[in-house]
Amino acid sequence: MQHSLHYTAIVAAALGLAACAAPGDAFAPRAAISSDLAAAPLAHAVQVTGGGTTTFGADLDGDGDVDGSHFGFAAVIAGDGSARGHFTCLMAGNANFLGLHLMAVQGPVTSGSPDGLSFSGTATVKVLNAAGPGVQSTFRDIPFVVAVTPGGAGVATLQLTVLGAFDGVAGDVAPANGNYDLAMETLTTGQITIH
Repeated sequence: MQHSLHYTAIVAAALGLAACAAPGDAFAPRAAISSDLAAAPLAHAVQVTGGGTTTFGADLDGDGDVDGSHFGFAAVIAGDGSARGHFTCLMAGNANFLGLHLMAVQGPVTSGSPDGLSFSGTATVKVLNAAGPGVQSTFRDIPFVVAVTPGGAGVATLQLTVLGAFDGVAGDVAPANGNYDLAMETLTTGQITIH
């Protein structure tokens, strides 16, 4: 049952992302992680996967709603810290975040800790309405770091940090350090696994 919920959450996150993407867009659906990733595991590798919805457990922007996100990721991390995979975090639809109609962070995972508890890469960040009603802003080649703890709803956590950008923007829990540090999120649906 948990295995089914895990894949349902990842599919739901992908469908939510697809609904917001335009053809040819950086956020248009991509092919599933290639079969060579699954077929050729790295020696002494750790696989970290997850998908679902989260809550920050707080109203980060003062609009009266508790903020949250949708996410999905899969990565294989080698003992030397190199990694292959993909990460998507999407604040849209029923996941209210900072009053934005869409905020998405998506990119390849290129490194990680050997225990699978953190991974990083370079993302495209897309924001709608941050620079005015109906204005879409896209930022490319933005480094990110994600820290996770495994488990299901109410247990697993995810914390996203966008490096070198958006410092001090609403929701930043560590302003003045040059990064956009989001608060730790707790899963409300889905699962994060490390093996």
